[in-house]
Amino acid sequence: MSSPYPAAGVPADIPVCPRHPDRVAYVRCQRCGRPACPDCQRSAAVGIQCVDCVRETTRAVPTHRTALGGRVRAGRPVVTITLMAVCVAAFGADLLIPNGFIFQTFAYAPFLTEVEPWRMVSSAFLHSTSFLPHILFNMYALWVLGRVLEPEFGRARFLALYLISAFAGSVGVLLLAPVTTAVVGASGAVFGLFGALFVIQKQRGGDLRQIVILLVINAALSFMGGIAWQAHVGGLVAGAACAAIVAYAPRGPRRALMQWGGMGLVLLILLGLTVYKAQAIHSLVFG
Repeated sequence: MSSPYPAAGVPADIPVCPRHPDRVAYVRCQRCGRPACPDCQRSAAVGIQCVDCVRETTRAVPTHRTALGGRVRAGRPVVTITLMAVCVAAFGADLLIPNGFIFQTFAYAPFLTEVEPWRMVSSAFLHSTSFLPHILFNMYALWVLGRVLEPEFGRARFLALYLISAFAGSVGVLLLAPVTTAVVGASGAVFGLFGALFVIQKQRGGDLRQIVILLVINAALSFMGGIAWQAHVGGLVAGAACAAIVAYAPRGPRRALMQWGGMGLVLLILLGLTVYKAQAIHSLVFG
């Protein structure tokens, strides 16, 4: 509430807010004792504190980190749920919008790399509408793996791991599949999470048998007709590489920089392979 007195005319015996000298402030901060106007007051465990003391207290509270450097957060895996929601929404849109518009606009094929490279990521959020188990398996696997990996990696690192693996799946298709192969699905990203979980378990000396069995079963299914095994290979390799960088980065003040720099290097390698192969396809088509 503004004081009726001008800033320079407030009597000396009337307290004013240090941040707003034109405002009378009869409430004092329980920590520093300075007056605080209503806009600068914050409720504390005991009494009222000013915004400066609250900010200082917040900075002094240590941020708890996981073994991989991610910030410890309570509650549900927000990134995992969001990724699942996007995939389900895209699946629903593909069902509702006629003439296969969603598939034709966002699916990926190697010959489209040079003209519409964004399809290399957008295709990872689509699934075949003619084969329901496709999205059911991927969403189940994403939920199971995400609940384990997202709290360990932290939200930002987990999202980076997922997107790099998804992109790597398309790079695998670009490098290993015929140029006219059209693909959709989160399988490359999911296999990246499988690879990441394998690396984390190995680093911690955990039991790898269940992961190996799942990988072998899914690898066998990948080579059946209609499934882009190339995306699985690309995602698996990239996900394992990113997880190794995050898990084995030495502890210290530069750990986060090394982790992000390492994942950035993986992305640069993938981009380099993409440019190289896209140019090769261009030369093959146009001579």
